Parts: sequence; C-alpha cells; structure tokens
Amino acid sequence: MAPRDVVILGSTGSIGTQALDLVRANPGRFRVVGLTAGGSNQELFEQQVEEFAPAVHGLGEEASVEAAGHPCDVVLNGITGAVGLRPTLAALDTGTTLALANKESLIMGGPLVLERAKPGQIVPVDSEHSALAQCLRGGSADEVRRLVLTASGGPFRGRTRDELGTVTPEEALNHPTWDMGPVITINSATLVNKGLEVIEAHLLFGIPFDRIDVVVHPTSVVHSMVEFVDGSTLAQASPPTMLIPIALGLSWPERVPGAAPAVDWTRAQTWEFLPLDDTAFPAVALARQAGERGATAPAVYNAANEVAVEAFRTGHLAFVEIVDTVATVVGRHDVPSKQQLTVEDILAADAWARSAATSLIEGNALKGLG
Repeated sequence: MAPRDVVILGSTGSIGTQALDLVRANPGRFRVVGLTAGGSNQELFEQQVEEFAPAVHGLGEEASVEAAGHPCDVVLNGITGAVGLRPTLAALDTGTTLALANKESLIMGGPLVLERAKPGQIVPVDSEHSALAQCLRGGSADEVRRLVLTASGGPFRGRTRDELGTVTPEEALNHPTWDMGPVITINSATLVNKGLEVIEAHLLFGIPFDRIDVVVHPTSVVHSMVEFVDGSTLAQASPPTMLIPIALGLSWPERVPGAAPAVDWTRAQTWEFLPLDDTAFPAVALARQAGERGATAPAVYNAANEVAVEAFRTGHLAFVEIVDTVATVVGRHDVPSKQQLTVEDILAADAWARSAATSLIEGNALKGLG
C-alpha cells in the first residue's frame, strides 16, 4: 500500500505533534508533504521541517492556506481558533480529504463550509465526533434517535457558580484527564468547548439540536454515544488519548494498528454518567441558542469567547465572566437576513464580536456595539 501524503496545519500544537508521532511510528503508511505553524514555537517548527523535509512549509495563516491547497491525500487542520477558516476552505476546494480538528472553522463557516465539502470529505478529529462517526457505522441515518456527547466536566465539576468566582488561570489549566493547548483547556473548564461541539455535531451529522444531548462522564473513557430508534445505544470507548481520532482522521475509513493502547477490560472499573449543571455551566445552553439562530451567531459565540479567554488568562476577567461576556455579545448581535453568507460576512461578524467583547471587558459596554 502506497503511503498517504499528508499536510499538517498547526504542526507545533498538541494535535500536530501527536500526528507527527503517528507518522514516525508508521513510516510506510504516511508521508509528510506539508507543515505549517502559527510561529509561537519556531525552534520546534524548524526541527520538524528539517526532520520531515516537506515540499511546502511556512509560518502564519497565508502559509497554511497555501499548504492546504497543496496536492496530497489528506490535510489535517490542527490550527486553534478562527484563523483556521480560510485553510479549511482551501483544503475543501482542492477536493482533498480534510481531517478537521479545527472545529472553529466549521462552526464559523456553517453552511458555507458544508456547501464547499463533498460528501464524506470532512473527517472529524475531535474525539467526540470521531466517536460519533464510528458509532454511526452501526446503523442508517433514519435509525438514529439522538447523539450523546460526553464531557469530562473539567477541573471544576460539581462546583456552584459562586464557587467558580475565584478560579485562577492556573487552576483552569489543570485538566483532570486531557493534555491540550491552553485555549482548549480553558474552554473545557468553562464547557464552551462542549457548546462548540454541540454545534459541530449538528453541522457534521445533520441532527437537530433537540436530539443532541450532553452528559458528564468524568473518566473520559466513553467518548460519545449514538442512541438508535429501537432503544439500543452504541458507545465508543478508549483511554483518553487523541492518538486514535488523529490516526482515524489521517487514514479514514481504515484503522491504524496499535495507534494507542486499548481499555484493559480485565481490570475492575466503574463508569459514571451525570447530568450537566446548566446553572453553573451555561455555555452549552448558550451554544444551542446560537446554533439555532444560525447564520453568523455561532461565529460571534466563538470570537467573543476567544477574546474573553485571553482576558481571563491575562488577569483582566474573572472565570465566570468568560461566558457572561459571550452571552452579552451574542445577545447584541443582529443576525443577517441574507440567505447566502460569504466569507467576508463571517469574518466581519468575527471582527465585530471581538470588538464588542473587548469593549465590554474594558468597561466600555455602551460604546461601539452597533
């Protein structure tokens, strides 16, 4: 079998470095032909370029857009944040399989991204959506009753809103089961990440929001479940590692032998599932509202959150004020009435949301919010 040519966007981040670990472990299966990164770890990037000698490589958004259009078998978009939108569209326009870890581009782009994608062209790399895609192999679309996304609950599971008032960035970055980048880790602590995943699941699988549930599963062994109309539920289980969904993204629909250790079924263990506390963690309910409004509302949700997370990390915003800020900005956003959104429409909404969130955080809530 000829090796698959892969382009990895965001190669110095958590997803990118793990993808390169898989390439190293499977030299006959994958060949790196493109690498890009944001530039925050230039020394590591230079080491990666020297090791893999890709045909295209570079730092920054434009380099990622160019690399996404390079001839290959699969583009892995491991970029974090809204900057991943244009590379996602570039990969889709080439017809290449897109292994998508950058959920923000799908959430921002919504129908625009889906219109550019051929059937089956987007392969989800988020562990939850990879799990859903695997479970959906067990039945036809009309047999699906609901999707069930699992959430670890983050480091503050069980706390009340009042108890979350004094949370520090250091505490928010201490995730109990996953090792991720700082933005995603804080998003997991607020459960904004799970809200984004609800919107992503709706877009990827075409299931209405009222048939997508979230349950808290602290051990993160069951990554998501699909409930079928006959009452049966299929669950995908594995230890909390991104290696399996990344490997599936690179090799879909085939599996990579030995991608990660399996669950040890000979060891005694208990799985716990708990309802989500929407009062302490309102981010998921807010995401549903933004998703149901559609158009540019999800882009505004995402952009306002990115600004608020950075403000929290730098000590300018309290933890509970992250989602409060997002809610205020989303509530003030006027969704455009036009049916066909353009990239410019989406980026304009993104810019407006960032400006609105910044004004709120700086105490200028009544200025320039339009």
